[in-house]
Amino acid sequence: MGFLLNLLDRLLKVGQLDHTSRAGDEVFDQMQIEQISSCNSVVDGNVEEVPNKKIIKFNPPLYKQRYQFVKNLVEQHQPKKVADLGCGDVCLLVILKYQKCIEELVGVDINEGRLKWNGSRLSPCVGDHLDPRELDLVITLYHGSVLEKDCRLLGFDLVACIELIEHFNSEDLAKFPEVVFGYMCPAMIVISTPNSDFNSLFPSAVFRDSDHKFEWSRMQFQTWALDVANHYGYSVEFTGVGEPPAGAEDVGCCTQIGVFRKKAKATESAVLEHHGEHVYEVIYTTSYPSLQQMNYRRRVVTYLVYREVNRMKRTCQVSLRQHELEPESADPGNPTRKFISDLPVPVLTEADKAMEMTPQPFCIGDKFYVPLERIIAYPRLGHICGNVEKLREFLADVVELNCNGSAVKVDLHDCGDY
Repeated sequence: MGFLLNLLDRLLKVGQLDHTSRAGDEVFDQMQIEQISSCNSVVDGNVEEVPNKKIIKFNPPLYKQRYQFVKNLVEQHQPKKVADLGCGDVCLLVILKYQKCIEELVGVDINEGRLKWNGSRLSPCVGDHLDPRELDLVITLYHGSVLEKDCRLLGFDLVACIELIEHFNSEDLAKFPEVVFGYMCPAMIVISTPNSDFNSLFPSAVFRDSDHKFEWSRMQFQTWALDVANHYGYSVEFTGVGEPPAGAEDVGCCTQIGVFRKKAKATESAVLEHHGEHVYEVIYTTSYPSLQQMNYRRRVVTYLVYREVNRMKRTCQVSLRQHELEPESADPGNPTRKFISDLPVPVLTEADKAMEMTPQPFCIGDKFYVPLERIIAYPRLGHICGNVEKLREFLADVVELNCNGSAVKVDLHDCGDY
């Protein structure tokens, strides 16, 4: 803690870390702002109209650029456990819940009312049940301070702190690294905060938001970030979003960002530290349907099989109508008929070519059969089931098979949808 207090003293001499001015409210009166979502910062709208200055336009809006930055990190590094500290209206969590790699998504905020109001935005929708995720996903919202230690936040791959630290006073800012970097110790941390160098492009505003306790220049932020990274064994890279207008490139991006990466994985003892300490209050939690859950896996497999069998059956019916069972092609001694469509042949993909090498569907009397080997050749079914034996197991007692269990059997002239 001592090194952080010394660091804060240095920063106070350079800037106004503990400044409590509410002059940001004056900026609201001077600017016409397009409010987007619940973001009320003067730079979070799509357009800021500044008297006697050029209009600064962010497209997409700056808050969306920040969220997109985190989303890109997730897509690049594929973390399984992600937490958003100071999650507010859960906008970032709503975006991240669609990332297939994430299995646990957590939001923490001090405002209990906002969490209760917005929790339902994270609930599974009808489409999540009809087309389940590949992996399980549990989402939890916690009410509590990010400056408190809770063991349920241990072992995370990515922790996001988007526009958070500027709301801390100097005492809280000194506690923050010890909790997030020292205790939580995630593999990666992303921190964004306003770049005060950019503020020269706005009218006489001290801070962009009335609740900000400080806004750092790039030098101040990087000094703090490098000291924290070195102390807790992280590397850090600096970037930003919200490009400055032409001719003002020297001020840097409107939002500055630090991406911290742990140099060595946390030891097991560190991950299990204070195992029983639960400080946060659970406000909302939900689990998403997934293919890891047997009931959903069986349901999806059955649906896909019926869909493909029905599609092939209709193709067969068209082919039979075209040929009208031509006498020269019929063999009275062999009631088994394979069908060949005269429809235009599309260009085949590699998956299509592989499928064409599997046994063809066929008819016996008024029954239509599709070999399981052909069904399993469909990429998604092959991915879910893995092999014919597992496919047969999923279809047991749900779909009618032929006597040796090698093919799905349906009525050829039954036009019902499956």
